[in-house]
Amino acid sequence: MEGGAMRGLFTCGVIDVLMENDITFDGGAGISAGAVFGCNFKSRQHGRPLRYNLNYCKDPRYGSFISVLKTGDLFDADFCYREVPEVLDPFDAKAFGENPMEFYVGATNIESGICEYHLCSDGLKEDTLWMRASASMPLVSKPVKINGHYYLDGGVVDSIPYHYMKTLGYDRNLVVLTQPEGFVKKKANAATLIKVVMRKYPELGKAMEVRHERYNEQLKEVEEDEKKGFALIIRPPESLKIGRTEKDRRELERVYQIGRKVSEERLEDIRSFLKG
Repeated sequence: MEGGAMRGLFTCGVIDVLMENDITFDGGAGISAGAVFGCNFKSRQHGRPLRYNLNYCKDPRYGSFISVLKTGDLFDADFCYREVPEVLDPFDAKAFGENPMEFYVGATNIESGICEYHLCSDGLKEDTLWMRASASMPLVSKPVKINGHYYLDGGVVDSIPYHYMKTLGYDRNLVVLTQPEGFVKKKANAATLIKVVMRKYPELGKAMEVRHERYNEQLKEVEEDEKKGFALIIRPPESLKIGRTEKDRRELERVYQIGRKVSEERLEDIRSFLKG
């Protein structure tokens, strides 16, 4: 599951339809929004990520520069990774842990510039740290410390975690993208700024410089494998045109519904593909 901030509501629509139709997988991987929203597939919490996005999108602790000024994070870590999942809209860690589906989360080690993957086990403290790290965007998030190393957004290196799943032996993969067919990623305007601000971590800067090239290579690999029958891509029919910190509930719902519509239209394709 690709990331993409609030484009991830498209993925939420897809996974809800999959759950409604009892479609399951041996394993899954998520990057950034694909991790923090996609984990609800393993915990079998239909509708949860849409619900808390609609309920808290206007809260300044949930994606605002007020939060950046107060906490150093665009998404207040305590609010998003403790208060929401533990109190306001509980994450079912028990169901997550009991589901035999493997779930991997990727985050970029800012010292090495490599995306490292963590196999989530129980949905609790360490898993949550990896999900938070995976979704921590450079410049607007503090690096997340895990086992003595620091991590940021997995999408800096592996926006699409498809190749990693192949290395684990998964040879038939449903790939949920949040950009339409024909999309070509261009070099980010902030790449040079990130390189300057994060100059203590030159490998991260190098990764940012070529992020667009890596993304386009990863996308090409998925599309070529789809032609060979090894992958099936689910993606929006056109650009979702939604802000990274969208506050309009109607826009969040709109993107979610597009995900539902596309996956409902592709249900038979998905079933046939998974049967092999």
